Amino acid sequence: MMNLLTFETLSYFAATNAAIVKTPVRGIVLTFHGLGFSQMFSEPDDYDRDLAGRGILRVIPYYNPWCWMNRQTVDYVDEILDVLFAHFALAEDTPIISTGGSMGGLCSLTYAAYAKRTPAAVVSNCPVCDLPYHFTERPDLPRTLYSAFGSYDGTMDEALCSASPLHLAQNGKMPPIPYYIFHCTADTAVSKEQHSDKFVAAMQTCGRSVTYTAVPDRGHCDLSPEARVRYDALPISVILDEWDD
Repeated sequence: MMNLLTFETLSYFAATNAAIVKTPVRGIVLTFHGLGFSQMFSEPDDYDRDLAGRGILRVIPYYNPWCWMNRQTVDYVDEILDVLFAHFALAEDTPIISTGGSMGGLCSLTYAAYAKRTPAAVVSNCPVCDLPYHFTERPDLPRTLYSAFGSYDGTMDEALCSASPLHLAQNGKMPPIPYYIFHCTADTAVSKEQHSDKFVAAMQTCGRSVTYTAVPDRGHCDLSPEARVRYDALPISVILDEWDD
């Protein structure tokens, strides 16, 4: 297919702070959105401007709102990064931090396993980790998962496992990078016990570095002010430490 995704057309496919970022670019923060999100952005927000002033690109891919980081979405995000790496003449080891909440949390983790350029770290908020379980967790979910994986070969369970962070961890397929997982204890949309608790245990079993923060008495992705400050600061600190090293 003709290549439609270029730096000149990038705003149709992703939101970035590329127009205001201070160069040289020191790293990239990928922000993956949750299920059903279809908003586009015309102006950078305060976080974009903060990152830009530190020489950090912010990238919010406009992928399918029901994508669940399937194969097409991995390729799509890789292509967006290809454009940015070429435009800014970035070294291939430029640190990328993969972040997101809910389905975006799953995306941040699953993308790390399949990305063309393995992220330097993952920072994830209330992530979906057990995708086969999640298929049964709420009645609004099967249609979205069938949309994402229905064309895969094999069974639906096999397709779901291929993008499920818990199953990737159990099979030793999560890369050896730092992981920072936040999960709210009162989350009724994505069970902390069924998702992050099991994922963190599996990651620890296979020797991965995981920092796990339980956020008490908060609902789905509703981080406390203190946890939100730490969540937002972690990608910056990882990138700047990586650069300084």
